[in-house]
Amino acid sequence: MKKLFLILSVLNLGFFCTQQSKSADPTPSSSPVELKDTVLVNKLNFPWDLVWGSDNFIWMTERTGRISRVNPESGAVSVIYNIPDVHTNGEGGLLGMALHPNFKTNPYVYVVYDYNSSKGYKAKVVRFTYNGTSLLSPLILLDDIGAASIHNGSRLLIVQDKLFITTGENGNQPLAQDKSKLNGKVLRINLDGSIPADNPINNSPIWSWGHRNPQGLVLVGNKIFSSEHGPDTDDEINIIEKGRNYGWPEVHGYCDEAAEKTFCEANNVKEPIKTWTPTAAVSGTDFYNNNKIPQWRNSLLVAALKNSRLYQLKLNDTQTDITETNEFFTSKYGRMRDVCVAPDGKVYICTSNGGDDKIIVVSAK
Repeated sequence: MKKLFLILSVLNLGFFCTQQSKSADPTPSSSPVELKDTVLVNKLNFPWDLVWGSDNFIWMTERTGRISRVNPESGAVSVIYNIPDVHTNGEGGLLGMALHPNFKTNPYVYVVYDYNSSKGYKAKVVRFTYNGTSLLSPLILLDDIGAASIHNGSRLLIVQDKLFITTGENGNQPLAQDKSKLNGKVLRINLDGSIPADNPINNSPIWSWGHRNPQGLVLVGNKIFSSEHGPDTDDEINIIEKGRNYGWPEVHGYCDEAAEKTFCEANNVKEPIKTWTPTAAVSGTDFYNNNKIPQWRNSLLVAALKNSRLYQLKLNDTQTDITETNEFFTSKYGRMRDVCVAPDGKVYICTSNGGDDKIIVVSAK
């Protein structure tokens, strides 16, 4: 269903891929360049998240529980930790990751993963400390999130000192509108796991609701953009706003049918800025604003699973709407799970085919 874009009052931050927006180069060039795409890494097993670290390495999760650092020049993969209690079930396992914005002084790695508990299949958000070679001192920040073989969401984003977490409704549609449950939501917690006092629901981590399966999350200026899986219609790109309802399962895409209009008016529903029908299974999202590929400046880059391609979504000057959509690498590498923009303007994409997954690097020729 919806690709969610929530508008937040936040500051412009940094450099982490899939987490924070990149600043523009000072002297933009308008001449398009030819693109080059090459395989950097292969023999991966369902990589899920790519994050650019302040150490100038790509940090990567794989669903089996492996966390690695990838050298962006040589493609060498260094495993730093295998989470022992990860349980993969269908689409579940180790999923989203974020690094502390001040990683050199606070070397914290935040992950969300699925595991078996006495209450059933669950997800939890855990903070690890990086000691230079491995991860240690796991601290559970949020637990007892429903997990399933489908619709787990699980993208992480740090904005200032807050951690945003997307959750899917696990295929149980009513959960998305149930504000007593954590599924089908965008959640917001402090970096120590406590609940921010300015969240829309008192003593709750819920920031927005009515989500089906949001799998992309990126900060652009003062807005958070989200990509979300629809059913057989209406994949979405959304702008996420505090305390807003995104409609699922009562609304698919825009508020354009009679029953949907009634629900939207009564429930403060925020409409997407773009939809796909048939669906493309849009997943990881990042923001491109570098002169190295000038035709991609001021664009969301979105990896797609079902359509096996990279989407470039050109934003307008106020970054409130999409003015142009372009597609790249269609069916060349198979299902694409995440995309990461490096500070030097190169773009890294991971596949999700199983068995021999890859990281592809895209640059100007």
